[in-house]
Amino acid sequence: MSVPSVAVVILNWNGKALLQQFLPGIVQSQYPNLQLILGDNASTDDSVAFVKASYPQVKVIVNAHNYGFAEGYDKLLEQIEADYYVLLNSDVEVPANWIQPVIDAMEADAGIAAAQPKIKWQKDKTQFEYAGAAGGYLDLYGYPFCRGRLFDTVESDTGQYNNQQEIFWASGAALFIKSKCWRAAGGFDADFFAHMEEIDLCWRLKNLGYKVIYCPDAEVYHLGGGTLNSNSPYKTYLNFRNNLVIMQKNLPLNDAYFRIFIRMSLDFIAWLHFLLQGKTQFAWAINKAHYHFLLNLSKNGAKRTNRQISFQQHTGLYPYSIIWAYFIKKIRFFTQL
Repeated sequence: MSVPSVAVVILNWNGKALLQQFLPGIVQSQYPNLQLILGDNASTDDSVAFVKASYPQVKVIVNAHNYGFAEGYDKLLEQIEADYYVLLNSDVEVPANWIQPVIDAMEADAGIAAAQPKIKWQKDKTQFEYAGAAGGYLDLYGYPFCRGRLFDTVESDTGQYNNQQEIFWASGAALFIKSKCWRAAGGFDADFFAHMEEIDLCWRLKNLGYKVIYCPDAEVYHLGGGTLNSNSPYKTYLNFRNNLVIMQKNLPLNDAYFRIFIRMSLDFIAWLHFLLQGKTQFAWAINKAHYHFLLNLSKNGAKRTNRQISFQQHTGLYPYSIIWAYFIKKIRFFTQL
């Protein structure tokens, strides 16, 4: 066909209830050259049997083990041929025409590698959703945040972010990427397991000279927390560890030393905050994250390439501290930054 081929790939692990809720809408997606694929991470429930029996139009690929989000997708996409991959969380509701606007935007510029639609909260569709909102940014010290979401403050959608623009990272909840760019960047870093692997991928793409964009002409509705609850110490561990790793891998070397030192100092404040609140499991998660980051310095250092662009040259960078802006200056909205 003359239109680009698109493969929507949903990674599942024991998620039958989510598939029952959201797959009926996904199979109604309107796009003329579309594959729908369920990738399963060795589930122990009967979610695979359910999909095979109820949705024969959905191709099922089963991984041998639970490889997590990052390596799970790496294993799946090795087996899928399409011009575009759409990595879609299993807890996302989609309208019928959510694919075409993003593909049109990406086809208009050969330099665009990845994109995300507007991501809103499935429980209240007037609000943006935490994991992506209107596009991802990084601050001066590598903290990720979004247009429409600063820390726990999530904005209502009043059309304030209806402009398409380049961002730093696109959310893994609904990540569109050209397959050739996925291969050029090497896919996800399997060692991340989950969380921030999409930021690492987008950063590597930007270091290769590609663009990442936000497309407001399509929107999806993310439930959030479908696999790993936000109150999980393990999620805290992954976020703190992986955030340091993406800085080590993608910053110019001298810049990396400086910014990682600052970040680890700021992490100590978070550690102290958890401790004073009596949340010892979360404080320990930060300790563990730092320990494993330092333990694997050589391993992750070997993943660096010779394509690290100066941090300040990237689009989607907030050139100040989001911590200072939010907690000291009391800024709550992206438009106030």
